[in-house]
Amino acid sequence: MMNSQELLENAKDLKLLFAEDHDELREATTEILKTFFQEVDSVSNGEEAIELYTEKGSNYYDIVLTDIKMPKLNGVSLTEAIYSINPKQTIIVLSAHDESSYLLPLVNLGIERFVKKPIDYQELMEVLTNAAKKIHLTDNTKENKNNTFVHLSDTCKYDKVKKLFYENKKTIYLTKYEIIFFTILTENIGKIYSNEDIVAYYHSLNENIDPQNIRKLVSKLRKKIPANLIESIYGIGYRLVPTN
Repeated sequence: MMNSQELLENAKDLKLLFAEDHDELREATTEILKTFFQEVDSVSNGEEAIELYTEKGSNYYDIVLTDIKMPKLNGVSLTEAIYSINPKQTIIVLSAHDESSYLLPLVNLGIERFVKKPIDYQELMEVLTNAAKKIHLTDNTKENKNNTFVHLSDTCKYDKVKKLFYENKKTIYLTKYEIIFFTILTENIGKIYSNEDIVAYYHSLNENIDPQNIRKLVSKLRKKIPANLIESIYGIGYRLVPTN
């Protein structure tokens, strides 16, 4: 029997979109999924699903779980539409026994797995757990290969190349001066940088900052990211303090 704790550990930071036209099944399954996933959106047809998916922009769902037979836009057409937007999307399809004619096109499209209906929730948990593990493995491989991320906590990381801060996979956009400040702190995690060090770094980039404005900049930055990540050492300077 699948350990539900294993699904929780692997899915707690993931987002899932669930498309199912049967109201009672959709509502019951959504409540179960919300126990394990950070975010679950549910819709009753394929058109609503693709609308929600496109509204996400590049911040895609980690997993799409969809029925095949739905009004307005069925699961096959939905899968095709999603793959045209994001070819790497993880998609799991719910399939009744009499829907075998749909299966080959979906296999050819490259979906992750089928789960038969009526749903065996133990099977569904196992499929979701394996998919979540695969997603994390892929993400970690990419990060290790690129070596561009600074991990600051279990939920926060900074991309040194793209100059982007992420919290729970949500992008926190920084201003130009905030990026410069954060960049110098990430050059040597834990090192204390004085106001003089910081001013000199800005000057090296042909930018100017008044030492008296550094405190204001830090105050604004702490409102965007977890405040405890930046430590102020009175009369000395600032440093990053990872919590992972």
